[in-house]
Amino acid sequence: MLSFAIWTLLAGAVAGSLGALLGIGGGVLLVPLLHSFLGLSISEAAAVSLVGVLAVSASTAASPKARELFNARLAVLMLIFSVSGATFGAKVLDLLSETTYERIFGLTAIAVALILVARLNHHDEDLGEAADVGLLGGRFYDEYTGAEISYAVRRLPIGAVVSFVAGVLASFLGIGGGVLLVPTLNAWCGVPMRVAAATSAFMIGATAVPGVITHYAAGNLNGFELAAAASLGAMAGYRLGLRLSTRAPVRGLKMLMAGVLIVIALVYLVR
Repeated sequence: MLSFAIWTLLAGAVAGSLGALLGIGGGVLLVPLLHSFLGLSISEAAAVSLVGVLAVSASTAASPKARELFNARLAVLMLIFSVSGATFGAKVLDLLSETTYERIFGLTAIAVALILVARLNHHDEDLGEAADVGLLGGRFYDEYTGAEISYAVRRLPIGAVVSFVAGVLASFLGIGGGVLLVPTLNAWCGVPMRVAAATSAFMIGATAVPGVITHYAAGNLNGFELAAAASLGAMAGYRLGLRLSTRAPVRGLKMLMAGVLIVIALVYLVR
């Protein structure tokens, strides 16, 4: 069990780094590692992963640098839909087989990866200093470009629907939901990649709560030492990822996210 805890700690650190870089909570990596390599059932892996997601989200809330990027008004609005989806997903958690959850996971990962690759050359739009960013838009200083970026939020209905679906998948699969939310906010809603990642990382904590409660009640969260190891690793990894995230090019972040998603999709769809 000690070796399991060490591997989970390391997996949590990688997941936390991805959470800071991409706003995805790291569950998209942590669940397959716990399930495929450590032998936990998909439900047990999802339960441990959701606790790690909570740790990533708490790290975001505690980080001054992340708070400079995340959009609080947009997060609160999207949380209405993502938490509703997570609550719905928690209620119907036992209706599908483990194999079905694995297929959903793989198909979701490959679909989002294809969207990212298709829009790899899409650049974040800067509206300019004098632009009206609206109620949900904002401005932030981009350390990579050395300029202040202004943006407005568009196509809110798409963001709301995807937030609900992301919440459902969070309870089903323990992936936090950011794996869907970040590409959607960036590609369709006009939110810059760094802001989308920070906002998603903040949101995934609240979105994960219904799933954590349901998995605990169902007896899937028996390995408390694994959950603790995942959380400690995630918090340490988050600090490293945050240092890298502000200096990494947006195109590189998109390529990293697409690569991670393709690997995960292959694990669950090919085997």
